[in-house]
Amino acid sequence: MQSVAEALDRLRDLAASPTVATLADAFEAAGFELALVGGPVRDAFLGRSTNDLDFTTDATPDEILGVVGPIAEAHWDIGRAFGTIGAKVRGHTVEVTTYRADAYDGNSRKPEVVFGTSLEDDLVRRDFTVNALALRLPGLALVDPSGGVEDLLTGVLRTPAPPEVSFGDDPLRMMRAARFAAQLDFDVEPGTLAAMGALAPQIDRISAERVRDELSKLLRTGEASRGIRLLVDTGIAARVLPEIPALRLEIDEHHHHKDVFEHSLTVLDQAVDYEVARGRLDSPDLVVRLAALLHDIGKPATRRLESGGAVSFHHHDMVGAKLAKKRLRALRFDNDTIKAVARLIELHLRFFGYTDGAWSDSAVRRYVRDAGDQLERLHILTRADVTTRNRRKADRLGFAYDDLEERIARLAEEEELAAVRPELDGQQIMSILGIRPGPVVGQAYRYLLDVRLDEGPIGEEAARERLLAWWAARDGA
Repeated sequence: MQSVAEALDRLRDLAASPTVATLADAFEAAGFELALVGGPVRDAFLGRSTNDLDFTTDATPDEILGVVGPIAEAHWDIGRAFGTIGAKVRGHTVEVTTYRADAYDGNSRKPEVVFGTSLEDDLVRRDFTVNALALRLPGLALVDPSGGVEDLLTGVLRTPAPPEVSFGDDPLRMMRAARFAAQLDFDVEPGTLAAMGALAPQIDRISAERVRDELSKLLRTGEASRGIRLLVDTGIAARVLPEIPALRLEIDEHHHHKDVFEHSLTVLDQAVDYEVARGRLDSPDLVVRLAALLHDIGKPATRRLESGGAVSFHHHDMVGAKLAKKRLRALRFDNDTIKAVARLIELHLRFFGYTDGAWSDSAVRRYVRDAGDQLERLHILTRADVTTRNRRKADRLGFAYDDLEERIARLAEEEELAAVRPELDGQQIMSILGIRPGPVVGQAYRYLLDVRLDEGPIGEEAARERLLAWWAARDGA
């Protein structure tokens, strides 16, 4: 956290940058107000770098275009209906938005867009006091109508208006509270937290797409588990991601197993750590984090209480993959993300058989083939899934996975494992067997691929002999 003096120095430097100075001069010359607002101002106090430059003004969208057009390398008005004009000025992307005074009618999933005339009124309509800060340009006057600087200094999230009003205007702000708590490592003020619990059902007014986007932003933070816990504790997760609170399985005095909810949050934390360790800090991987969070959601449906106090979750990997697909579709995630997350959940238990006995090279090849382009993510998820407090067991699993990765690398170097194909392609199979295109060609191809995975390269002539023997045995059957 920066001191106020240090933050103001950072803001002065930002205001003097070519992009900001150019915009400030242009709006002043045109007779309009302009202020740097929100994240850039907040981050100056937190000592964080920012790539976003957001401005607000009393100019209408048409007037903004009139000012920005002559000084921008490019501009676009995709957000024009909401008062926002984007532009590229001096090599940097900026957004300029007309003062807003939006309100929900209590039923609609989208706000009624109403433009305002006052910077102070615009700021008190924003989500949290720490985001309701502005720097007037070019005069460099800090505007803080709701005590945002004090809340930044104490690490508190609070709404500028009463939380019931703020969350009533836009219920998605309750999910933003969870995201900013995770992103900024802030605590939610008790009254705001209580309102989140009381108003949780209001999140149903928000479209699946907006919920998806906010959840994705939360999961991309460095402390995503903190935000997820907040959504669960307030009852919001029960409405947008009910599979997660369902992981809080009841444990009786006779049957014991690890806390699946806490385990899942730990896996999420460890997946983030492994991303960083493997050099992925600059690009948070949403697929890995979704898979880590959802990998055990099949356990409630597959839980069985066995004799002797044991608890089993047979096939929870396959059940969980199906549940994940269903939930992610409901949240309107794209097909590639859904497919990748489901595949990782299907495969997340595969490695644990590796420690029961040495895998053959063919088993390693199958592991790589089944993971496909998700192999690096599967490495991260599998390592993150080790949460035992037994240090000897954790070390044994860690060393075993080190060995598996080394074998994968060695085989890949020897055989170009990622591109393993049978020695014969579909055209050759049809020519050798004298058959036309059809399902049999695929069966023959898969047989030869299994041979390749089991035995490694055998050469084209040997593959031809094996194919003919397979064909003869098939005809005999």
